[in-house]
Amino acid sequence: MSEALQLPIIDLSSTDRISNSNSIRQACMEHGFFYVVNHGVEEELIVKVFEQSRKLFSLPIEEKMKFALKKDRGYSPLYAGKLDTTSSSTKGDCKESFYFGPQADGLNLWPREDVPSWRSTIETYHEKVLSAGTTLMSLVALALKLEEDFFHKVDALTEPLLFLGLLHYPGDSDSDSCSEETYGASAHSDFGTITLLMTDGVPGLQAFSLDKSKQPQVWEDVPSIKGAFIVNIGDMMERWTNCLFRSTLHRVLSPKQERYSVVFFMNPGKDCIVECLESCCSESCPPRFPPIRSLDYFDERLRLTYGSKS
Repeated sequence: MSEALQLPIIDLSSTDRISNSNSIRQACMEHGFFYVVNHGVEEELIVKVFEQSRKLFSLPIEEKMKFALKKDRGYSPLYAGKLDTTSSSTKGDCKESFYFGPQADGLNLWPREDVPSWRSTIETYHEKVLSAGTTLMSLVALALKLEEDFFHKVDALTEPLLFLGLLHYPGDSDSDSCSEETYGASAHSDFGTITLLMTDGVPGLQAFSLDKSKQPQVWEDVPSIKGAFIVNIGDMMERWTNCLFRSTLHRVLSPKQERYSVVFFMNPGKDCIVECLESCCSESCPPRFPPIRSLDYFDERLRLTYGSKS
């Protein structure tokens, strides 16, 4: 059995911002993962989102494919993609997903117009998580020895590139269950700044240990805490911090029972310039990466990973 990670729990309602930011700094340097509670997303709303997600994925495949993935929005069926691009396996990951992008650009697909609460539930959840993520970014700034409003000042939070994904892992209960050779989500790191994940409590998420003293290095379970976000650092934040904060490889094992999760990727606005933070470099530790425009960074990552641009 894998070990379970012991991660700090960040209380967004706490007035002790220094203690919170110190805990975030330690977590991001040692694990790249932590929990967030009292984030302002009501339990009732979380329950509704998971209910709507179950209804969506229970639709016939023919209906879901009418909304096939286009410009990073819409439905992606089982085995359609593989997050670990280094794997020699020819089979994709055993999950299906439905993605929504920035609300303002009008490109989102809405397959459940027949259900009055469907769209409003997703949009409300999107707004609530964005608010929590914005608060969290001010704590991340403090954790990096910056002013609280740093990410506002550099336009990271001006029209940020936000993506929300509903994920379904069928488990062994499905007649077309995943084989032992496949993962629910194969090993990968996220592209952006921070990711906020809500799960239904079914286990499966694992992170690759950053503790070099553990030999051989191991995968460690990341348990769910009811109502808490599991937050992890992405590659862009690692780049921004000159590798001080760690973007950790993680994966989802093919679960024995159905598993649902909702993932929220928080990324800077397209024109934000990502360059080494002054607090993360010195003469002995110079910048490792040149400055880059946020959208150019994502286009390049998508090209290398999928052979196409956003």
